[in-house]
Amino acid sequence: MAELHDLTAIEQLAALRAREISPVELTRHYLDRIGRLDEGLGAFVEVTTDAALTRARGLADAEPAGALWGLPFGDKDLVPRAGVPTRFGSRLHRDFVPDSTADQAAVLDEAGGISLGKTSTPEFGLTGYTETQFGPPARDPWNPANGAGGSSGGAATAVAAGLLPLAPASDGGGSIRIPAATVGVVGIKPSRGRVPFASGLDSPGGLPVAGPIARTVADAALLLDVQVAGRPHPYATVAPHAGPFLDAAQVAATTASARVGVTTVSPWDDAEDIRLDPEAARAVAIAADLLADTGTAVDALDWRPRGYAEMFTTIWRTSAARMTLTDAELDLVEPITAWLVREGRRLTGAEVLAALAAATVFERETITAFAPFDAVLTPALALPPQPIGWFDAQDAARNFSQQVQYAPYSSFVNVAGLPAIVVPVTPDATGHPVSVQLIGRPGGEAAIIALAAALEERVGRLPHPPVWSLSA
Repeated sequence: MAELHDLTAIEQLAALRAREISPVELTRHYLDRIGRLDEGLGAFVEVTTDAALTRARGLADAEPAGALWGLPFGDKDLVPRAGVPTRFGSRLHRDFVPDSTADQAAVLDEAGGISLGKTSTPEFGLTGYTETQFGPPARDPWNPANGAGGSSGGAATAVAAGLLPLAPASDGGGSIRIPAATVGVVGIKPSRGRVPFASGLDSPGGLPVAGPIARTVADAALLLDVQVAGRPHPYATVAPHAGPFLDAAQVAATTASARVGVTTVSPWDDAEDIRLDPEAARAVAIAADLLADTGTAVDALDWRPRGYAEMFTTIWRTSAARMTLTDAELDLVEPITAWLVREGRRLTGAEVLAALAAATVFERETITAFAPFDAVLTPALALPPQPIGWFDAQDAARNFSQQVQYAPYSSFVNVAGLPAIVVPVTPDATGHPVSVQLIGRPGGEAAIIALAAALEERVGRLPHPPVWSLSA
């Protein structure tokens, strides 16, 4: 017999609105699963059981209202929620409890969602894996000996393991797409400026944006619609809202007129030893064939970027250097955090300005190269999930290089300000899903969502990890 978490988020919403289940029943179901299963997964760093049930009871006594009415989610531990410990993945903030709620959380509340707590993230969200000094690592539900990626590792683990139906996340260099691809779920990084309260427009290089992680393309599109509509835009630059994006996920048959470019080139190839795992290459070939079967025009993309590594590394260090950490605090944070901050503070103004100028050139050249296509298909990751502890905990320079080798197809999408989606398309020899990435034109979320939905439809429902079916 199917359990509640076997339903998609959209199916759960339909059951809630039809009063077939209550917000209290659904909330209890997920809280029970978290209580029984999360100890071995590390998806949550804080579970707010009492607050969630109080919220669910209040919603149950009211008429259904809001796009997420009665649906549970989890706040990433970079997002303050009033009265709930917010640690930013760092032992420096072990005891910090904010007195106000950030927009990223408030918009989901206003849509009728129910927060069950905080999902785990690495320190200040700076790395593409989720292992910290003060809490358990986020683990891949398919093989808990492996990490879940990062920085939205807890969110991806929770969704993949059936501890949440969907989860908000954020992506400054791959932090949605890396963990989503690692554990085999769907993740969307929106265009720069698309999500009003986390647009990227207020950060060096315009890198970090908010977006969704979910089990299906349609579920992810649903949450993206909520995030886009949630707050007035505080800037003059506003990305046009082409949604609802859920409509794009439900009309995948329209992709027959689309054109897709394919490349396995990454902008790190001239600076790092990037080795593409055969399973990742096979997934790209499978996705290209499946899209071609729909009538989509699929062609090779000739793209050879140069000089990316120095520019991105400078911008990433610049972003880290903005953190107001004292020398004493730098002695207490993770070595990779301290290294990024100290290296960033050594940069001159001329070096930072040169990197930002180079980023603008890279953005324009990339958009021009990708312009003939509605989407560009790449691997999601270069390597399969890696064991906990694989990323060097002491040698920060080597650690950074390892992150690039694991996920060389992520950060350049942030630099270019483009939308992207990762979607699983095939199991590997062990049964673990392997994902691909579709990168869209500026503001082109609807096109890549439709293409991803077309892939999803042709792949069929992939299996869940073993933890999925563990019952009380």
